[in-house]
Amino acid sequence: MTSLSGTEAFWLAITSLGGDFAFIAVLALYGWLVQPGGIRALGVAFALSYLVNSALKYGLNLPRPFTADPSVASAAAQASAGGPGLPSGHAQMSATLWGGVAAQLRRPWAWAVCLGLIGLISYSRLALHVHYPSDVIVGLLLGAVFAALAVYLTQQPAWPLSNGFKPSFWLPLTLLIVACLLPGSLPGEYNRGLGLLAGFWLATPRYLAPQTWAGRLGVAVIGLIVVLGSYLSLGALASLLPTVLDGPLRAIRYFLLVLIALWGVPALLRGWLRPHGSAEI
Repeated sequence: MTSLSGTEAFWLAITSLGGDFAFIAVLALYGWLVQPGGIRALGVAFALSYLVNSALKYGLNLPRPFTADPSVASAAAQASAGGPGLPSGHAQMSATLWGGVAAQLRRPWAWAVCLGLIGLISYSRLALHVHYPSDVIVGLLLGAVFAALAVYLTQQPAWPLSNGFKPSFWLPLTLLIVACLLPGSLPGEYNRGLGLLAGFWLATPRYLAPQTWAGRLGVAVIGLIVVLGSYLSLGALASLLPTVLDGPLRAIRYFLLVLIALWGVPALLRGWLRPHGSAEI
């Protein structure tokens, strides 16, 4: 086994901040501790960005730098690269998430931190030789669009319907059914993205962020244990069932994960995440 250099190990650590575990943890912590009123809009924008990225990536089916010459990227770097090249998922999803956070908070320090993270994660894809510069640039531009969408949705008190009616149960249910009925030949990203979209569209947070450091720490630790434990448990359960069910189970897994984060954890930790019956997006 070839050992990693210190530089490559550093960039692999940075690029892991653009992976599933990091996104799940950041979305959950942001929704619990920072901006309960903005997490639903950010989550919907994130899910839409994920779906668009997947559609473009597999629709264009463009190569990565190591496609023709595997020696340009190590095995560890290639393991962090799923699917075709354009656009970069790490760049796009990081720009959507961290750009949306900064734009919602509207604080200079938030912009500095979030832009720094976006830059590091995006550059890590070039440093590891798993994307071309064009892949990263397109991903960043698309991420900026969806970050702006998150802010726009946050400012719409009656979204997603413009006539003043509250979001119904039927749209997220339809999204989940569609996700479960997708052909098994399609990439799993479509099931995952539709499951996330259905969950964030349905789950309106109705709690207030903790006001004490003890409350913040308690919610962060216990909440992450619950969410990440659920993520791993649902994945383990899915692995025990027939592979023909992989697509539907993937969609349901991510749908439930959102509901656990935005409904289950606040119900469990209601002493810290105090109920707020009139919370709005």
